[in-house]
Amino acid sequence: MVTKRSGQRVPFDRAKIVAGVRAAAKGRPVTAEELENLAIDVEDAMRLDGPEVTSAHIGVAVLDALRHLDEVAYLRFASVYKGFDDAADFERELTLLAKGTAPKQH
Repeated sequence: MVTKRSGQRVPFDRAKIVAGVRAAAKGRPVTAEELENLAIDVEDAMRLDGPEVTSAHIGVAVLDALRHLDEVAYLRFASVYKGFDDAADFERELTLLAKGTAPKQH
């Protein structure tokens, strides 16, 4: 189960992860198989964390996986997930990406 920010609990749906990363990776040199594998890896990691996880925890796991797969897709996903408002948000995230630090939880 996934607890969303609203408090609503919904079943985990790997297809939602695939759809989100597919949109972020549109036009990038990333295969559908790589995106599917990313979603499977995230799902497996969430299962290890227990029967219930938060959507924020899933988002951080997706960001971490995208960071290693494609940095542009990572920034696109981060911009939606973290709700970037202006160029400064992108600059901050680029700095974090360059430093190789873990993505900030939302």
